[in-house]
Amino acid sequence: MKRITLDKLTGKLEKASYQTQYDHIMSLIREGRIKPVAASGKNGKKPALYLEYWITEPEEEQKERLERLRLLKEELEYGLSPAIGIDYYVSHPEVYEAERSWVLMMDRYLKNCREKLRTEESMNERSFEIWGREKFLKEEQGKTVCRHMGISMEMLNIYDTSEPLAYYSHTKKVPQNLLIIENKDTFYTMRRHLISGGGPIFGLETGTLIYGAGKQILRSFRDFSLCMEPYITNSGNKIYYFGDLDYEGISIYEDLCGRFGREWVIEPFKAAYIAMTEKVLNTLTVQDSLDSGLCSLPGMKEKQSRRGGDLFFGYFEAAEQEKMKAVLLAGKYIPQECLTISDLPMRPGDYDGT
Repeated sequence: MKRITLDKLTGKLEKASYQTQYDHIMSLIREGRIKPVAASGKNGKKPALYLEYWITEPEEEQKERLERLRLLKEELEYGLSPAIGIDYYVSHPEVYEAERSWVLMMDRYLKNCREKLRTEESMNERSFEIWGREKFLKEEQGKTVCRHMGISMEMLNIYDTSEPLAYYSHTKKVPQNLLIIENKDTFYTMRRHLISGGGPIFGLETGTLIYGAGKQILRSFRDFSLCMEPYITNSGNKIYYFGDLDYEGISIYEDLCGRFGREWVIEPFKAAYIAMTEKVLNTLTVQDSLDSGLCSLPGMKEKQSRRGGDLFFGYFEAAEQEKMKAVLLAGKYIPQECLTISDLPMRPGDYDGT
């Protein structure tokens, strides 16, 4: 027998009076279609109703259901590819019944096309190849079904595609300095600076600016060596990172190094971090004491992980570290947008808006 709540039984009578709902439930009980679950307790109303009920089945329907479950169990134990785990479905036959069509598609694929798993494919490509739905894994119930089958994403040999890196190259000379910028406004400001004939960015002769788009850089940078022009991926180039001064920005930098550090050395853009820290703290100390002045900075987003930071801060002198850490310990942050084009040293030449 299946269990059902009072709310579901009266769902279609939601706008009806309570007496009408009560009469409906009592009618179902008299007809033998439901039985109260005594342990579920009552709803506290008058007249009272139990909170849960057993749905009773006619004997013939019960026999049909049991036979159907027997056949499903037999299929699970003897009909599927050994690569498909059956433990979850044996314990939850009703879930297998609901997901059976997807499981059988996976079964056919494993039996007839398993050699295709040797070639890495994108998530959407593999999804369409197996289930005929390109978004089944990424946006639909595909990952849940795979978890129930004991099929890992590693076994499917897939990769998740990312948006292509957006960048602006001021020169194709090599070697050159590449600067990854976390936020869009700062990327456009520094791009504008270079286009207008401005000088080095805080002392750094910059050949190419790369828009990081926050955490997206952790995905998009995976294709850096494969998709970028040879002058950008030249082994003699140096890569710098510049983002917000907060735990999330520092975490993005350190995660980037952790994932790609074997192939590329990526350093924090020290001069820019120092410039924005000095700009903000100098303004605050002119207006007020440092401690009370920090209160005027924007508060850090909630639930930011405070892990790490050693790699990032290791590039800075003790006095520089102290100033930046004071901001973080106060629960504040400095957005890189605090630096405007006015803070960048300019060479003669007007920006034409392109």
